[in-house]
Amino acid sequence: FNCSDGLDYLAMAKFFKGLASSGAWACFDEFNRIELEVLSVVAQQISSIQHAIAARAHEFVFEGTKIKLRWTANVFITMNPGYAGRSELPDNLKALFRTVAMMVPDYSMIAEIIRFSYGYA
Repeated sequence: FNCSDGLDYLAMAKFFKGLASSGAWACFDEFNRIELEVLSVVAQQISSIQHAIAARAHEFVFEGTKIKLRWTANVFITMNPGYAGRSELPDNLKALFRTVAMMVPDYSMIAEIIRFSYGYA
């Protein structure tokens, strides 16, 4: 899902309720476009789901609603830091995700290794 600055915590709560009850995964692209105030609430929402999964609960209360929980539910985010209109993630939200850095691959090195693997020198 491509995030925008128009998302509010209620819309995100609907996403998370669906994910938690179905056990689905979702990737929120450009997550840091969401406003900082909303991100603070989203951190609490994601945290409550993660704690319920860690406790192996079958049901839990999310935003005042008791819902069934499938343990396979997960949330992934992508960010493009440094662009205009992007905010830094709050520390409580950063702690919920594992950072992975991406870079453009060196295609010439990949091609060279493939050629070597086929016996070309």
